[in-house]
Amino acid sequence: MNDGTPKARTDRSPVYEEPSAQPWSVRRRLMTSLPIFIVLLGILVTVSNWTNIPWDNEPTGQTMESLSADTSVTFANPTGETLPTRGTYEVEVIEDDMTVTRASTGETEDLHLVVRVPTGVSGKIPGVVFMHGAGYGLAKDWFVDVGDDLASAGFATIAIDKPVWSTNDVTRDYPASADAYEQAAEYLRALPNVDGDRIGIYATSESTWISAFLLQKDPRIAFQILVSPMVHTPRHGLGFLAAQDFALVGAHPGYQSIVRRVFSADLTVFGLTNFDIDTDLPRAYAIPTFVAYGSKDVMTAQVEGARVIFDRAHRAGNWDVTVRDYPVGNHVLRIGDEEQGDTKLADHFEDDMVNWAVGKVRGLEQTDVRVAGTDIYQSIAVPQDLYGHRALTVYMVAVHVLAVVLLLASAVLAVVALVRRIRYAVRRRGPRPGFLNGFGGVLAALSFTTLATLDLFASGIGQVVMQIVSLVWGAAPDPIPMIYWSWPVIQTVTTAVVWAWSRVFARLIEVASMRGYTRLGLREFVRQSRSGELMRSVRRPVIADTRFSRVQFWVTTSAMFCVLLVFAFWGMFIY
Repeated sequence: MNDGTPKARTDRSPVYEEPSAQPWSVRRRLMTSLPIFIVLLGILVTVSNWTNIPWDNEPTGQTMESLSADTSVTFANPTGETLPTRGTYEVEVIEDDMTVTRASTGETEDLHLVVRVPTGVSGKIPGVVFMHGAGYGLAKDWFVDVGDDLASAGFATIAIDKPVWSTNDVTRDYPASADAYEQAAEYLRALPNVDGDRIGIYATSESTWISAFLLQKDPRIAFQILVSPMVHTPRHGLGFLAAQDFALVGAHPGYQSIVRRVFSADLTVFGLTNFDIDTDLPRAYAIPTFVAYGSKDVMTAQVEGARVIFDRAHRAGNWDVTVRDYPVGNHVLRIGDEEQGDTKLADHFEDDMVNWAVGKVRGLEQTDVRVAGTDIYQSIAVPQDLYGHRALTVYMVAVHVLAVVLLLASAVLAVVALVRRIRYAVRRRGPRPGFLNGFGGVLAALSFTTLATLDLFASGIGQVVMQIVSLVWGAAPDPIPMIYWSWPVIQTVTTAVVWAWSRVFARLIEVASMRGYTRLGLREFVRQSRSGELMRSVRRPVIADTRFSRVQFWVTTSAMFCVLLVFAFWGMFIY
């Protein structure tokens, strides 16, 4: 006799008896699945549109015409004095150490330094301070060739280990770095044969953000040589870099849209202010300036950068700006793929740079054209309209953190479930973790599909990044098909996954209706659930016959939906 109470578990039969009910027809299942699919897809499309950041790449194909293909730097020399050139003097190398302090925190750092001086020179000589670009650099490894070049032409040069303290590439302290390089300049000034008022700087890439602070602090800096200067703010300059390079390697527009979202992050939420640091300081271009670009540089907005430099220099009353663009040179004026090592500087750059510095420290009048070399080209506009979106940033962090937490939780539950299943199979004792109505197999299949799609998405981004790194190092663009076709493939698969999840939820409704739950009404369902009456009735569970499995189902389902929200954040459902 069946009194509606749970039976003792002696086999794999159901815990509860169920009332008889007829399965739904195919048409009814379809009519239930379709609106669920539309709602789920609508949510994801809405998220993709809400997180979309408009970006105007116009004007494209900007050009600044060179006035001469000859990059040579020449000066009027009315006295007929023989000017030193690269290789005129023997070079002596002196190594030492210095301690620099980060003013904002009081941290100190011991840096090694390398000084190169010409031998056999009489009188006071000029000097040059070298400033590192991005990453980390040691004095003994960097600026060796250009250090020898300038020293052999009569300059005292100093290179120091890059000052970083406890910072990284994101939290770099630019004003403190300027203090460190000023201390290097003072080290040169303390040498008995160096003219302290004829000290210049040689800055590359990222350090051209630092040089603006240095010039503002030290009015005695007399000239500057800037290699691939980053003129715009990090948000705009790096946003340009990423957008241009994604296009150059042939990435799908969907991957390119990721750049817009990344560079619209409001990093002040995390206390980071470098993204929008203002380097438009009065003295940044107020002194004689030599700007060098490479035609293969894929990181610098050269046309708009040169125009900004001319404009800021003129506003500061300085009309002494020389621009050179060297064919085949990359971002650091090297020729060839730097991953292969042993690359040399672009042809004529070393002579031009040294000759310019020699003429400037002697106050000679320059006679060549101010813009020379190859025509300066820029593929797209700098995204000046980018700014930090706080709400977007908070949502981005929340959905990604939630996805990671739920994925970890679902992984732990899956391991526990596997252990429980093995233990039950071996001992035939204890609760048997089991899903009902096929939900276990469906959950596993859809979870695997969703995670495989996530892996494909990560692989696509990884391939794009690897191609960009190779491009930055100087290799020729070599687009691979995956970084284009993987995006529409992921879109197709994710849409299919959304449809499959809608079928799962429709199946939940179907089974619940067969068990009689849908006839209770929401208030009665909640009341019986809280009182336990629902579990004591004749109705069987819908998803699983153990609480653990039901928790596993909903945690895993939530994790997979968060993965879909991650896809939606990056624009998967609109591109």
